[in-house]
Amino acid sequence: MIKKFDFLIIGGGVAGMSYALKVSQSGKGKVALVCKTSFEESNTSKAQGGIASVTNLLVDNFDKHIEDTMIAGDYISDPAAVEQVVKGGPAGIKDLVRWGVNFDKKEDGEFDLHREGGHSEFRILHHADDTGFEIQRGLMEAVRQDKNITVLENHFAVEIITQHHIGVRVTRRTPDVECFGAYILNPETDKVDTYLSKVTVVATGGTGAVYSSTTNPKIATGDGIAMVYRAKGKVQDMEFVQFHPTALYNPKEKHPAYLITEAMRGYGGILRLPNGEEFMQKYDERLSLAPRDIVARAIDNEMKIHGIEHVCLDVTHKDPEETKKHFPNIYAKCLSMGIDITKDYIPVSPCAHYMCGGIKVDLDGQSSIRRLYAIGECSCTGLHGGNRLASNSLIEAVVYADAAAKHSIEVVDTYKFNDNIPEWNDEGTLSNEEQVLIAQDMKEVNQIMSTYVGIVRSDLRLHRAWERLDLLFEETEHLFKRVKPTKDICELRNMINVGYLITRHALERKESRGLHYTIDYPKHAYDKTER
Repeated sequence: MIKKFDFLIIGGGVAGMSYALKVSQSGKGKVALVCKTSFEESNTSKAQGGIASVTNLLVDNFDKHIEDTMIAGDYISDPAAVEQVVKGGPAGIKDLVRWGVNFDKKEDGEFDLHREGGHSEFRILHHADDTGFEIQRGLMEAVRQDKNITVLENHFAVEIITQHHIGVRVTRRTPDVECFGAYILNPETDKVDTYLSKVTVVATGGTGAVYSSTTNPKIATGDGIAMVYRAKGKVQDMEFVQFHPTALYNPKEKHPAYLITEAMRGYGGILRLPNGEEFMQKYDERLSLAPRDIVARAIDNEMKIHGIEHVCLDVTHKDPEETKKHFPNIYAKCLSMGIDITKDYIPVSPCAHYMCGGIKVDLDGQSSIRRLYAIGECSCTGLHGGNRLASNSLIEAVVYADAAAKHSIEVVDTYKFNDNIPEWNDEGTLSNEEQVLIAQDMKEVNQIMSTYVGIVRSDLRLHRAWERLDLLFEETEHLFKRVKPTKDICELRNMINVGYLITRHALERKESRGLHYTIDYPKHAYDKTER
């Protein structure tokens, strides 16, 4: 079946929905928003801490936020991208509020601002400790009320459509690769439908599910990055995987692991060993408020030194009622495990959290493929550089959704639908035996990435990961060519592609920088004189 939309958006988090609302309100054409699961399940909804923006001009300013971002990114962030996001932040917040998102305020009506690691000022807007969920809720309601947006839940994008699908040989050196839409799997028919578009936007979120423990939902399999890479689009900085320092340690809950927000350290939480001993003074003068790459490596190092599986976050010295007020969901979650955070330490350990690299885009969110934009976590805008500053991701998604919307609205009338695209060939079947193999291969990808491409790396480990992923790639591509596409096998393909990209980019970076730390090129991550 062939369907046509002027704007085709793949991904239903804050980036995809913000873009959908902007282009819909322009009246420039029909809009389709494709979600691989339900609207509610996205990386956005899992974000606890908040969204960073300069709003208190009495003490804060753009220059401070820009400098904090550059420092956290190890000075390899793109200054133009940093300036665009920081200066566009206040307008982005106004858009979210206009769409129905609520942020906590003080009695005087001003925003109740938090401070998080790496920030020099209190500039984190939040909604209790479930800010992402509130943003997702507000945007979902706005999208569902917009009659011009067709929402397709539980639909899975299999491939980006380019000239390749009409018989043109496309390589990474082919000029003017062009996107004509996407092939999308319909769960009701088990058929792959052809969606033609004038403009396509990839907003598919992150890659955390390639690791065995992640704060991301299971759906974060890097689908957009993998599809664009296979379509010969540029992908950059995949070595910079952010491991959140403080996920709740619970071996039974790894996909997703429960996040203990960075705002809890901004609130005054102290990292300790289980015996109560502080340790961050050994690694950084900012102690528990150091940027995430430093804190995650410090925790990883302490766990290895002492042979322990977690460290602890301590807020027992804070006022119990204030703690419950600021972190009601964390309090309830820990209490369900027998941990009263007003009296007991919280067991925490690092796990995969955020991809700082992705599909390379310009300041308008345009990828290297014409008519194809990428926004949100799947994109590499240059904002994050070597390490994302806490709470910068949600505001990046909103600002770049606005930039991409403005640009695509200007040019959409110059594009036409390509009616020469063939429908998907869906011959083949998938047996139960093959389904078991797919599930096992997914576990193997998780094991490879967590063991060899984690917080601390080496060339030996990376080469070992490369070799094992290469074998999985060959086996999976052979299987994919002879079966009908299913969500599971498509996700496996994407996970392998993403794992390969992270590994390859890590091997190519011959230094320790930001989130990429390798013992073969040991710039000391803990040496203050080198930072």
